[in-house]
Amino acid sequence: MEKKNILLVDDDMSLLITLGDFLSFEGYNVVTANSGEQGLEKLKSYIPDIIILDMSMPGMGGIGFLDEISNKAGKPKYPVLVLTAKANMAAYFANVEVDGFIAKPCTPEDLLMEVGRIVFLRSGDTATGLEELLEQKNLQDKKILVVDSDSCFIDKISVGLDVDGAIVATVKDGPEMLERAILWEPDVVVASGLENDIDNNVATLHMMPKTKNLPVVIYNKKKKLSSSFDESKFVKYVELKNVADVITEVKSFL
Repeated sequence: MEKKNILLVDDDMSLLITLGDFLSFEGYNVVTANSGEQGLEKLKSYIPDIIILDMSMPGMGGIGFLDEISNKAGKPKYPVLVLTAKANMAAYFANVEVDGFIAKPCTPEDLLMEVGRIVFLRSGDTATGLEELLEQKNLQDKKILVVDSDSCFIDKISVGLDVDGAIVATVKDGPEMLERAILWEPDVVVASGLENDIDNNVATLHMMPKTKNLPVVIYNKKKKLSSSFDESKFVKYVELKNVADVITEVKSFL
């Protein structure tokens, strides 16, 4: 599936970095701008499927930017999701043709779902089509154990699995994985291929009677997996491009 394009316009540099990275990790092409003026420059060479727009910025601000990309009737040329700390501005946008409104702070999963909703609806899918897509999820109430010492990656993967309906538990290394897998009895283990001795820990997991058939998805987020990693009936490996890649492999076991 072709990646969708997002233009993220906000003067908060930390938000541009963290949110831009999160959305990229979720499979979107993301271009950022730290002002309305810079956003307009980006639009000269970039066609977004959705614009995530902050309103409280220096210069022309979000309202000025919105005016510049709208036709005479006030309708923006692109789908726009307004992101602002001023929740009371929702009343103003009730009469403006933006596609969505989220007040800061918002949870990553809420933002991700709102972006997905707008992209689907504006790409020609009906609301019913979106509902059908959501009904296709098959991780509802499945117990997924995630193993990774990188808190940033573990948060992103956990959010993706949680949005898909899974019950997620996390640990930081192989020994913790072994203990938690026995006590918690997950449906699938998802583990970073960069953790020390992860292959040996997975082998140990599959030698124990209670967890010998426990499916394990090992993902690679920085480099190629070692040649010592061999796939088996209960082990799969995925080159991590986004959370969707991991979720696809998890679903293949269920």
